[in-house]
Amino acid sequence: MRKTNLMLAVAGSLVVAAGAANADTKTTTFGVAATVNANCLVTAESLDFLGYDGTAEKTASSDISVRCSSGAPYTVALSAGGGTFAQRLLSGPGTDKLQYNLYTSDVANAPIWGDGTSNTDTVGGTGAGMALGSAKTHTVYGVLPDSDFNRAAPAGSYNDTITVTVTY
Repeated sequence: MRKTNLMLAVAGSLVVAAGAANADTKTTTFGVAATVNANCLVTAESLDFLGYDGTAEKTASSDISVRCSSGAPYTVALSAGGGTFAQRLLSGPGTDKLQYNLYTSDVANAPIWGDGTSNTDTVGGTGAGMALGSAKTHTVYGVLPDSDFNRAAPAGSYNDTITVTVTY
Protein backbone atom coordinates (compact mmCIF):
# COMPACT_ATOMS: atom_id res chain seq x y z
CA MET A 1 0.00 0.00 0.00
CA ARG A 2 2.85 2.26 0.76
CA LYS A 3 4.27 1.69 -2.68
CA THR A 4 0.91 2.53 -4.25
CA ASN A 5 0.65 5.77 -2.31
CA LEU A 6 4.16 6.71 -3.33
CA MET A 7 3.41 5.99 -6.99
CA LEU A 8 0.22 8.04 -6.83
CA ALA A 9 2.08 10.95 -5.24
CA VAL A 10 4.81 10.83 -7.88
CA ALA A 11 2.25 10.56 -10.68
CA GLY A 12 0.29 13.51 -9.27
CA SER A 13 3.45 15.60 -9.07
CA LEU A 14 4.29 14.78 -12.65
CA VAL A 15 0.82 15.85 -13.80
CA VAL A 16 1.12 19.17 -11.93
CA ALA A 17 4.62 19.72 -13.27
CA ALA A 18 3.52 18.88 -16.79
CA GLY A 19 0.58 21.30 -16.49
CA ALA A 20 2.87 24.05 -15.21
CA ALA A 21 5.33 23.45 -18.00
CA ASN A 22 2.56 23.93 -20.57
CA ALA A 23 1.06 27.08 -18.92
CA ASP A 24 1.47 30.31 -20.85
CA THR A 25 0.37 33.92 -20.30
CA LYS A 26 -0.62 36.65 -22.67
CA THR A 27 -0.88 40.37 -21.89
CA THR A 28 -2.41 43.37 -23.54
CA THR A 29 -3.07 46.96 -22.61
CA PHE A 30 -6.00 49.32 -22.88
CA GLY A 31 -6.15 53.07 -22.88
CA VAL A 32 -8.00 55.19 -20.35
CA ALA A 33 -9.14 58.68 -21.35
CA ALA A 34 -11.31 61.52 -20.09
CA THR A 35 -12.41 64.81 -21.55
CA VAL A 36 -12.95 67.76 -19.25
CA ASN A 37 -15.70 69.92 -20.68
CA ALA A 38 -15.67 73.61 -19.85
CA ASN A 39 -18.30 74.39 -17.23
CA CYS A 40 -19.34 77.29 -15.03
CA LEU A 41 -21.64 77.63 -12.03
CA VAL A 42 -22.94 81.00 -10.85
CA THR A 43 -24.75 82.21 -7.74
CA ALA A 44 -25.80 85.74 -6.81
CA GLU A 45 -26.81 87.49 -3.61
CA SER A 46 -29.75 89.87 -3.44
CA LEU A 47 -29.00 93.60 -3.43
CA ASP A 48 -31.13 95.59 -0.96
CA PHE A 49 -31.10 99.37 -0.67
CA LEU A 50 -32.93 99.04 2.66
CA GLY A 51 -34.94 102.07 3.80
CA TYR A 52 -34.92 104.92 1.29
CA ASP A 53 -36.64 107.95 2.85
CA GLY A 54 -36.19 110.60 0.15
CA THR A 55 -33.40 112.48 1.95
CA ALA A 56 -30.19 110.88 0.65
CA GLU A 57 -28.78 108.64 -2.06
CA LYS A 58 -28.67 104.96 -1.09
CA THR A 59 -25.88 102.59 -2.06
CA ALA A 60 -25.66 98.85 -1.67
CA SER A 61 -23.62 95.98 -3.02
CA SER A 62 -23.95 92.27 -3.55
CA ASP A 63 -21.68 89.52 -4.77
CA ILE A 64 -21.82 87.22 -7.75
CA SER A 65 -19.82 84.02 -7.31
CA VAL A 66 -18.52 82.24 -10.41
CA ARG A 67 -16.84 78.83 -10.54
CA CYS A 68 -15.52 77.84 -13.95
CA SER A 69 -13.27 75.08 -15.23
CA SER A 70 -9.62 75.89 -14.71
CA GLY A 71 -8.33 78.19 -17.43
CA ALA A 72 -11.78 78.81 -18.96
CA PRO A 73 -12.29 82.51 -19.78
CA TYR A 74 -15.75 83.87 -18.96
CA THR A 75 -17.78 87.08 -18.93
CA VAL A 76 -20.56 88.06 -16.54
CA ALA A 77 -23.42 90.13 -17.96
CA LEU A 78 -26.45 91.62 -16.19
CA SER A 79 -29.86 92.24 -17.73
CA ALA A 80 -31.60 95.62 -17.67
CA GLY A 81 -34.30 94.25 -15.38
CA GLY A 82 -37.57 96.19 -15.53
CA GLY A 83 -36.05 99.28 -17.10
CA THR A 84 -33.21 100.09 -19.45
CA PHE A 85 -29.47 99.98 -18.92
CA ALA A 86 -29.45 103.78 -18.78
CA GLN A 87 -32.11 103.73 -16.05
CA ARG A 88 -33.09 100.55 -14.26
CA LEU A 89 -36.40 100.68 -12.43
CA LEU A 90 -37.76 99.08 -9.28
CA SER A 91 -41.51 98.46 -9.49
CA GLY A 92 -43.69 99.26 -6.49
CA PRO A 93 -47.36 99.54 -5.67
CA GLY A 94 -49.50 99.95 -8.78
CA THR A 95 -47.41 101.61 -11.47
CA ASP A 96 -45.00 103.37 -9.08
CA LYS A 97 -41.27 103.15 -9.82
CA LEU A 98 -37.90 103.95 -8.24
CA GLN A 99 -34.82 104.65 -10.35
CA TYR A 100 -31.54 102.84 -9.67
CA ASN A 101 -28.57 101.42 -11.49
CA LEU A 102 -25.84 98.80 -11.14
CA TYR A 103 -22.13 99.36 -11.68
CA THR A 104 -18.92 97.38 -12.05
CA SER A 105 -17.08 99.76 -9.72
CA ASP A 106 -17.91 101.91 -6.75
CA VAL A 107 -15.65 104.65 -8.10
CA ALA A 108 -17.82 107.46 -9.54
CA ASN A 109 -20.60 104.94 -10.25
CA ALA A 110 -19.20 103.90 -13.58
CA PRO A 111 -19.29 101.98 -15.78
CA ILE A 112 -22.83 100.62 -15.82
CA TRP A 113 -22.83 96.83 -15.57
CA GLY A 114 -24.89 95.46 -18.44
CA ASP A 115 -24.47 93.10 -21.35
CA GLY A 116 -21.76 94.97 -23.25
CA THR A 117 -24.23 96.93 -25.40
CA SER A 118 -25.70 100.42 -24.94
CA ASN A 119 -22.56 101.86 -23.32
CA THR A 120 -22.44 99.13 -20.68
CA ASP A 121 -19.65 96.84 -19.57
CA THR A 122 -19.45 93.21 -18.62
CA VAL A 123 -17.00 91.73 -16.12
CA GLY A 124 -14.61 88.99 -17.13
CA GLY A 125 -12.44 86.43 -15.48
CA THR A 126 -10.65 83.14 -15.89
CA GLY A 127 -11.81 80.02 -14.13
CA ALA A 128 -9.68 78.57 -11.34
CA GLY A 129 -11.51 75.24 -11.16
CA MET A 130 -14.86 73.88 -10.04
CA ALA A 131 -13.98 73.38 -6.36
CA LEU A 132 -15.89 75.57 -3.90
CA GLY A 133 -12.66 77.25 -2.87
CA SER A 134 -11.94 78.20 -6.49
CA ALA A 135 -14.92 80.55 -6.84
CA LYS A 136 -14.24 84.07 -8.12
CA THR A 137 -16.29 86.83 -6.50
CA HIS A 138 -17.50 89.83 -8.51
CA THR A 139 -19.11 92.69 -6.58
CA VAL A 140 -22.12 94.52 -8.00
CA TYR A 141 -22.42 98.14 -6.82
CA GLY A 142 -25.91 99.63 -6.75
CA VAL A 143 -27.00 103.25 -6.45
CA LEU A 144 -30.52 104.52 -5.80
CA PRO A 145 -30.17 108.27 -6.44
CA ASP A 146 -31.86 110.90 -4.32
CA SER A 147 -33.63 112.43 -7.30
CA ASP A 148 -36.92 114.31 -7.72
CA PHE A 149 -38.27 111.19 -9.45
CA ASN A 150 -37.43 108.96 -6.48
CA ARG A 151 -38.56 111.54 -3.88
CA ALA A 152 -42.05 111.46 -5.47
CA ALA A 153 -42.42 107.69 -4.92
CA PRO A 154 -45.08 106.68 -2.39
CA ALA A 155 -44.21 104.43 0.54
CA GLY A 156 -44.20 100.72 -0.22
CA SER A 157 -42.04 97.82 -1.32
CA TYR A 158 -40.23 98.08 -4.66
CA ASN A 159 -38.58 95.19 -6.50
CA ASP A 160 -36.82 94.24 -9.70
CA THR A 161 -35.21 91.07 -11.01
CA ILE A 162 -31.84 91.03 -12.71
CA THR A 163 -30.70 88.05 -14.76
CA VAL A 164 -27.01 87.13 -14.45
CA THR A 165 -25.56 85.48 -17.56
CA VAL A 166 -22.14 83.85 -17.56
CA THR A 167 -20.73 83.16 -21.02
CA TYR A 168 -17.74 80.82 -21.26
